Amino acid sequence: MPPRKINLVEAADAKISKVFDPHIAGDVNNSQAKVAKFGEIFDWHAHDNEDEAFLVLRGRIAIDFRDGPVELGEGDFIVVPRGVEHRPRSLTSEPVVLMFEPATTLNTGNAKSDLTVSDLKRL
Repeated sequence: MPPRKINLVEAADAKISKVFDPHIAGDVNNSQAKVAKFGEIFDWHAHDNEDEAFLVLRGRIAIDFRDGPVELGEGDFIVVPRGVEHRPRSLTSEPVVLMFEPATTLNTGNAKSDLTVSDLKRL
């Protein structure tokens, strides 16, 4: 049986009902591809031991850094290096974003809050 194909935007629309609730799209060695809809504003945080990659699949987002924001649209990709404090936020209604990071990475990194998701669902 061949590997399962998934349309990430369609799966996000069908299965993700809350913003900033990452779902696992697939496992790649010791990392995971995670999909989330972004909301108005997230917590400032950093990932002390891992880089985090973002690919915008639909809509527009900004990632705030302490020295200024970076705006991303559909198809735009950015890697946030480990230890760099950042805060993602939406610029359009519920954009869909693919994140690639180690499987052990918490979405809020070193900042625990009500937005922390430790038990991820799968698409």
